[in-house]
Amino acid sequence: MWEGASTGERMMRWAARAEHLAGLPRRVVVVAVGAFAKVMTTVLNSTHVHNPETLIRLVRSRPSSVPLLTVSNHMSTLDDPLMWGFKGFPSMDAKLARWVLAAEDICFKNRILSYLFRLVTRGGGIYQEQMSEALDVLNGGEMYGFLRLVITIQKVQLHTFPEGKVNQEDVPVRRLKWGTASLIVRAPVTPIVLPIFHSGFEKVMPEKACYGRRPPLPLCMKDIKIIIGEPIEFDLWSLRQTALTHSCEENLNNLGWPKTSPDGLNEAAQRWLFTSISDQIRTAMEKLRTFADASAATQE
Repeated sequence: MWEGASTGERMMRWAARAEHLAGLPRRVVVVAVGAFAKVMTTVLNSTHVHNPETLIRLVRSRPSSVPLLTVSNHMSTLDDPLMWGFKGFPSMDAKLARWVLAAEDICFKNRILSYLFRLVTRGGGIYQEQMSEALDVLNGGEMYGFLRLVITIQKVQLHTFPEGKVNQEDVPVRRLKWGTASLIVRAPVTPIVLPIFHSGFEKVMPEKACYGRRPPLPLCMKDIKIIIGEPIEFDLWSLRQTALTHSCEENLNNLGWPKTSPDGLNEAAQRWLFTSISDQIRTAMEKLRTFADASAATQE
């Protein structure tokens, strides 16, 4: 953020429009960032990917009307884009690039970064304006701020870090924020949800490497592991029916959400629904973490 900049100027919504300079800046950024990720992941570091074919198939060959929502743990500020730089993944194809929720305090420190990235305010709640615009992405609409990088209208991919912040400790996956679950519930077409767990990026960009700060450049010669799971299918109709029964049993403090959602769910029902979906995603991510630990133990 910079002093004296208006809200509209900070968002630079005009730069996010598809017609901005005929889309050339977008393509340049995607190719440049994709090339950087390829070099860091496949050349300067050693990367092992489990089940990459599932991710590649969903990115390239899923039905065009079905959005893809990938979720992962958050080990460093370079998780995205580096986690997409492994061999075989189309990280330099602007037509298949993804949207990623980006933190204001890291990605928008000056005008140049703000031009490259879209503003999102972390911690404002699941009904903040930024999450509504993320929902527009899953709906196949064009973005005018708050997210970074590029998508195509035909095949939408959105990546989130549902833990909400970087955690470089080797511990179980933390309780997930409800934002990702809210996107799944509110999307007109239920997205394909693909869990991913990775490790090693915390060594490439450690939070406290140089006098308690991040290093000026990414580190090299590190071992990176990316474990890609299987798609999660949510039976939202059944979950909504169960949520309705729970809403009659709970008396919760109001968080300022809409009293009744478009699904007819009150706040208590929404909270149960978001918690249930988040717990399923967390369980899937934790299984991938356990698998990664077991694989590492067998290789020692």
